Amino acid sequence: MGFSGILVLVVIVFILVSLYFEIVGPGFTFVIAIAILGAFRILTPTEILAGFANEQIVIIIMLLMLGDVFQRTSVLDIFFDKVFKGAKTPKSFVARLMFVVAPISAFVNNTPLVALLMPYVHNWSTKNKVQLSRLLMPLSFATIIGGCATLIGTSTNLIVGGLVADQKIIPGLKPLQIFDFSSVGVPMIIIGAIYMIFIGDRLLLKRKVTVLQIPKNSRDYLFELQLKKGSEVIGQSRSESQFLKNAGFILVEVFREGIQYQQIDPDFTFNENDILIFAGQKEAIAELVNADKRRIIPSIGMFSKRNQSEIIEIVVSHKSSMIGKRLMYENFRGKYDATVLAVHRNGENLTGQIANIDVRAGDALLLMVGNQFDILAKSTQDFYIISKIKEIRRLGYFKTAVLIVGLPLIVILNVLGIIKLFTGVLVLLIITQLLKIVTPKDMAGSADYELAIIIALSLALGVAMIKTGVADTLANGLMYLFKPMGKYGALAGIYFITATLAGFITNKAAVAIIFPISLTLAIQLGVNPLPFILVVSFAAAANFMTPIGYQTNIMIYGPGGYKFKDFLRVGTPLTIIYMIVTVTILSLQYL
Repeated sequence: MGFSGILVLVVIVFILVSLYFEIVGPGFTFVIAIAILGAFRILTPTEILAGFANEQIVIIIMLLMLGDVFQRTSVLDIFFDKVFKGAKTPKSFVARLMFVVAPISAFVNNTPLVALLMPYVHNWSTKNKVQLSRLLMPLSFATIIGGCATLIGTSTNLIVGGLVADQKIIPGLKPLQIFDFSSVGVPMIIIGAIYMIFIGDRLLLKRKVTVLQIPKNSRDYLFELQLKKGSEVIGQSRSESQFLKNAGFILVEVFREGIQYQQIDPDFTFNENDILIFAGQKEAIAELVNADKRRIIPSIGMFSKRNQSEIIEIVVSHKSSMIGKRLMYENFRGKYDATVLAVHRNGENLTGQIANIDVRAGDALLLMVGNQFDILAKSTQDFYIISKIKEIRRLGYFKTAVLIVGLPLIVILNVLGIIKLFTGVLVLLIITQLLKIVTPKDMAGSADYELAIIIALSLALGVAMIKTGVADTLANGLMYLFKPMGKYGALAGIYFITATLAGFITNKAAVAIIFPISLTLAIQLGVNPLPFILVVSFAAAANFMTPIGYQTNIMIYGPGGYKFKDFLRVGTPLTIIYMIVTVTILSLQYL
């Protein structure tokens, strides 16, 4: 193997150790590794940079941008509101997660989908007094299982698609198609759902943490709602109203025809036009403003009809001209293209209607602001902007239809061979710009450049392993190990090694290391290479055993109050089931 091969092995060990112990970030780990190989002339500059011209990398970045568009515009919010509305038990909720979210995840990137759904899961668990730990892991696993079903469902599959397109070992090997993964992926959506509903739920231990963790600096704000015609709260008592059991805010008092009610008994019945005063957390208020259409926050007015607005947090300065004045007289709308949603005063329990509160220095206000706010508030000394809480974008029917119909149409046209996936996604992104669904700045900010670096340099690592004979050496070792078990055992062995690596480093690094070995092993066995390609992708992407192996598992790890062993207990049986199904179907289909 020589010095070059030994150096490549050392670099691989460095990657594994750095990623496992988090010595440096994943992107920088690969930069250091490939820089070493370049410095010793194992890789040429052309070979190092070749990955950045890979079509699949660009598709991954564009799909992430498109996923961010869906998240920013809240197109999926309305759909999920209807999906989860009828869930009454934990099993029915998990069933909806598995059978609805998983198929969506086959075409929408996993990470923004989980970020979008976590508030829904949180609110449902609180309303129904169900441990959050029973719901968040099924959410993550649903997106992972669904993402494995198509080429575009997860970045791991796209990386493998890029590796196939760039490989030089097997001349004439056809690129992967969008539904090459579906023969395994679709049955596993059904099997995985059954497992999580009937077995996974029982394996999940009850945890003390049952709500999303709130930052220590979170504040309770005073805000108000007015019950308008059509609100389901009208005619309900306090004890009956599910809305009033929502997490994140509590009812303080009620104003009815000028009369203030501070003692709200359980049998107090709400009437149309009642003004309800709440104390709540800013995140809960922002979600309520975005989602609610029938409980009107009086101060919003015409803002409810705007296509784009933001909810921000400000603090009143000591030099402010507002100090000592009531909020009703401050004309935020005329001065700053903004309106006050809620008020917080540190150390005091505020009461009364928002408009009648006298402003003091240090008061924190939640504002809903329009497009002109940044310009109008640029030079003011009345307040300081603390943070942006939420961006709200309301699309018309036409723009919503473009997004909802656009992506499935691209998939269909790609399958029919009419357009390439790259072209279709690019055109859809351009349309979102022309229709001003998102701004160019927003789109540029949603690009995951570190992911592009990792994937491109992973391709270079694969080239180095093949050039130096490391791939052949490791493949021979695996051949010796799995030879008694035959080609089926080799397929299962590749799955096991890839899944183990992916569980303790990252799935992208596992793919980069194992792909050339698996492809070489298929050649040595003299069998169809396609199952040995697909098995690497499934093993790396279907990552359930650890919280660090997949980004959605990391997202739900803390909020769900999980421990490492929870993923081992629930995820290991699912991983074994996935391995058996994958090896069986791929063997029957290709070997």
